[in-house]
Amino acid sequence: MKLIECPRDAMQGLHDFIPTATKTEYLNALLQVGFDTLDFGSFVSPKAIPQLRDTAEVLAGLDLTNSKTKLLAIVANQRGAETAAQHPEISYLGFPLSVSETFQRRNTNQTTAQALADVAAMHALCERTGKTLVVYLSMGFGNPYSDAWSPEIVTNFTQQLAALGVRIVALSDTVGTSSAATIVPLFSALIPAFPNIEFGAHLHTTPGTWREKVAAAYEAGCRRFDGAIGGFGGCPMAADELTGNMATENLVAFLGEQGVETGLDMEAFGRARALSQPIFAGH
Repeated sequence: MKLIECPRDAMQGLHDFIPTATKTEYLNALLQVGFDTLDFGSFVSPKAIPQLRDTAEVLAGLDLTNSKTKLLAIVANQRGAETAAQHPEISYLGFPLSVSETFQRRNTNQTTAQALADVAAMHALCERTGKTLVVYLSMGFGNPYSDAWSPEIVTNFTQQLAALGVRIVALSDTVGTSSAATIVPLFSALIPAFPNIEFGAHLHTTPGTWREKVAAAYEAGCRRFDGAIGGFGGCPMAADELTGNMATENLVAFLGEQGVETGLDMEAFGRARALSQPIFAGH
C-alpha cells in the first residue's frame, strides 16, 4: 500500500501567500509521518500558481535525513521538468495529462497531442536523470465539459503512456465526478491489462462520498492513494467551486478497518495535523 500526501494540492489554490518558513515547517513534519511520497511543490509559472513560487526555497529547507518519504514535484511543461530534474532530492516528476482537450488547454495551455509529446520528452529526461515520471490522467472518471469521455478513451490514453514506457499512472477525479460505478470498472479493467503500470487514485470528494470512492478503488485492486490532511485543496484550474481532496485521515481510517498496515507514525501524523490547522484555517 502506498500513501501519497499532497500538501502541494492542498495549498496551491489558497489566495493568501503562506510564508516559506511555514510551508517548510509543515512539510518537514509530514516527512516524519512515513508516507511513501510527498507531493510537496511544483515548478510551474508563478503567474499560474503564485502560492508555489517558492518551491525551490522550500525544497532547500527540507530535512530528508531521517525520512523514508520520497519527493514528488508537479510540472506543467518541459521547462519545468528540466528545472525539477536538476534537484537530486526529487524522485518523481508529476505531469497532468487530461483526457479532456478543453481541460488540457485550460490547465497547461496545450493540446492533448502537445501534452503527449511533452510526456515522451519528460519520460526520456527522467530516464537520463534517475527520476520517475508520474502521469496524472485528469478527468479520468468523467468530463464536465463537452468533450467525449468513456472507459475506452481512458484505456486508449493508458495504452499510449504504456508505449512510451510510463510506469505510474494516477487516475484523477479532477472535479469530483467519480462514483463506484465509474471507479470499479476502470481499475478492474486497467490493472490486469497493464501489469507494468502502477495505478493510483487521486480522488476529489465531498464529506459524504469519500468512503464509497475509496472502497470502490480498493476493492478493484488499487493500492496507491493520494490524500491531503483535512481534505483541503483541489485544482484551481478546474472550476470556481470544487470538492476537496481525499482527506488522508479518512484514508487511514478506511485502511485500518480493512486490516491494512500503513506503516505511518500516528504520533507524527497528529503533530502534522496540528500544524495544518492554522495554515488552512478559514479555507
